[in-house]
Amino acid sequence: MFEAVETGIAKSKGPISGTVRKGGLVITAQIPKDPESGAIIAGDITAQTHRTLSNLRMAVEAAGGSMADVMLCQIYLIDPADAAGMNAVYREYFQEPYPCRATVVVKELLAPGMLIELIATAQIG
Repeated sequence: MFEAVETGIAKSKGPISGTVRKGGLVITAQIPKDPESGAIIAGDITAQTHRTLSNLRMAVEAAGGSMADVMLCQIYLIDPADAAGMNAVYREYFQEPYPCRATVVVKELLAPGMLIELIATAQIG
């Protein structure tokens, strides 16, 4: 059985655990929400990517790891033109060797105004 990790990020209103752990394996789903209020932040892909990756960092650190422990990112964008801006911010949070990554363009994301969502897998310890 896995356990939910308390990250300090506002919990979702849906039946979702934002970050889970089993042993050293940590899986987290993050969006560009304010960690205190839970509201989706306003802004372009740069602002929303910063918030999403900051939330990812908070989640991984709460599980006892660091961004260097992230091995896989699955990123969802609603506009393929946002890939360049997302990549520029992504490089600020990760160093080589970069995590494996899939970036997928979808028609829309669940929350209005949300431009990015990600799922990440980390191995800690």
